[in-house]
Amino acid sequence: MKYLKKFFSFIGKALTTTRSVLTNLLFVVFLLVFLTTLFADKGPSMPEKAALILSIQGNVVEQKVSVDPAEAFTKQLLGGKEKPKETLLKDIIFAIENAQHDQRIKALVIETRDMAPTGLNKLQAIGAAIEAFKASGKPVFSIGDYYAQHQYYLAAHADEVYLNPQGMVMLEGFGRYRTYFKSLLEKLKVTPHVFRVGTFKSAIEPYIRDDMSPAAKEANMAWMNDLWTAYKQDIATQRGLDEEKLNFSIQSLLSNLKAVDGDFAQMALNTGLVDGLKTREELRQPIIEVVGQDPEHKSFNQVWLQEYLAVIRPHQAPHEHKDRVGIVIAKGTILNGDQPAGTIGGDSTARLLRQARLDDAIKAVVLRVDSPGGSAFASELIRNEVEELKRAGKPVVASMSTYAASGGYWISVSADEIWAAPTTITGSIGIFGMITTIDRALDHIGVHTDGVGTTDIAGLGITRPLDPGVSEIIQRTIEHGYHQFIGLVAEEREMTPEQVDKIAQGRVWSGKQAYELGLVDNLGTLQDAVSAAADLAGLSAYDVDEVQRPMSFREHLVNQLLNGSAMVMANEQGQEFSGFQPQSQIMIELKRMFSDLSVLNELNDPMGAYARCLGCEIY
Repeated sequence: MKYLKKFFSFIGKALTTTRSVLTNLLFVVFLLVFLTTLFADKGPSMPEKAALILSIQGNVVEQKVSVDPAEAFTKQLLGGKEKPKETLLKDIIFAIENAQHDQRIKALVIETRDMAPTGLNKLQAIGAAIEAFKASGKPVFSIGDYYAQHQYYLAAHADEVYLNPQGMVMLEGFGRYRTYFKSLLEKLKVTPHVFRVGTFKSAIEPYIRDDMSPAAKEANMAWMNDLWTAYKQDIATQRGLDEEKLNFSIQSLLSNLKAVDGDFAQMALNTGLVDGLKTREELRQPIIEVVGQDPEHKSFNQVWLQEYLAVIRPHQAPHEHKDRVGIVIAKGTILNGDQPAGTIGGDSTARLLRQARLDDAIKAVVLRVDSPGGSAFASELIRNEVEELKRAGKPVVASMSTYAASGGYWISVSADEIWAAPTTITGSIGIFGMITTIDRALDHIGVHTDGVGTTDIAGLGITRPLDPGVSEIIQRTIEHGYHQFIGLVAEEREMTPEQVDKIAQGRVWSGKQAYELGLVDNLGTLQDAVSAAADLAGLSAYDVDEVQRPMSFREHLVNQLLNGSAMVMANEQGQEFSGFQPQSQIMIELKRMFSDLSVLNELNDPMGAYARCLGCEIY
């Protein structure tokens, strides 16, 4: 007993000491952050004559995934795996538009080495901003060691496109390839019980087939052809090329490569995709002639995108008008409950719409949707709040970004107007559910489940076979959800359920096709949708605000301290050109293989019914 008492006393003292050390360490970290922020320069220096380097990091998004600033700072300080980088679409456009009128900015340099694959409609929005910049008479250069297809789209908008002599341009078209698990699941004796409505609802095909169904191939090719045609037309227009010459195939690539002895860079020059092959030093010279030379770094005078944003944001004009159009961003998978920014939560996103409804200054709302869907229950909660906004006399306009499919369409359908880009991926009006049981796998290795229950429903789980009656119950629930979905679309779009059913069935459409079918009202940009919302509200003068959850004092303080320190660290580190480093092809394929599995793992609809398009991603 004596030794036991000593042991617990030792444990108690150890815990107290540990807690004290951690508390003091945290205090020291915050003190260092505070002092660093206090005594550091208030922002990056801005040359009087410079080129803005449009350096886009990671994914281009409507809303960044929420990151705990303290956690991010700790990782930056101590090292550790960071979350994938993201750049806000609105930040890119804001910077370009500001630079157009900024007398210090004499040129724009497009540098996309770190930009991840991006939706075509987002690329088109950035491209339009670049075109407006060019209209000011300022030159635009694009520099790159390598241009992937999405990166080249922006590069093509430059006056001069330069490529490293050892580089390449790769335009491979759009494709949708998935990994199929039917045979594997049979070998593992895992039984997927699938419930769906819709010929084209192919989300669950990887678990019941070993290949893509003819219906899915037909639907996918239809919308991908629309996107590919739009891509080629835009590139042909920008580069003054024959659109037909952009239909690359293995044979045409071989023919072009043979003509230049296998030199990809020379092929890009010969086909008119680039204007010159230049080394790092060579490409600096024409830009130096425009903006002058930085004597310290012996390069052209430059300011990078994030640095430039830090300079111009503090000088943004304050609100000029009393009335506002509020933008509620619904980005990511639709999940039940409260979710962080970058994911749609049935409760959290609905709460943002309610916040806009109760704000007297907000007279109209634009619901900006960038989502392939998710929980049917959560989708309905969000749509209910759209209805409440309309009842409150505040018009709602849905604006579709890259995706607004399945649940993404569900939350949009009750808006007064629906706007989409021609290259938006939408539709996928259908419902599915799936339960996987492992009773056969367990039986095979000698593990068995048995017991009793007061009803034949009690004790349902993945370790027991699914009763045929339960399967029928779930299927009827899914069918009810589908009829509810098409009935809702029919009512809102002034169509009959039969008319909706013909274009529903889980089929995916491009925005252009959806407009022709009557699923959306207009084709246009986010700004077009904002203008439409203002018109519906009768506003002639107004400001535009993104509706966000109010931050607590503690959150605001931590963000101010840590963001200030992060900016200081970023300025000290600086940036310099480096080669494009493509991700390992093995890792890309593994991510593709498990992407559908991870999506199914995070879905949390209480009824197990999902309006989710798992076939919308393209590679």
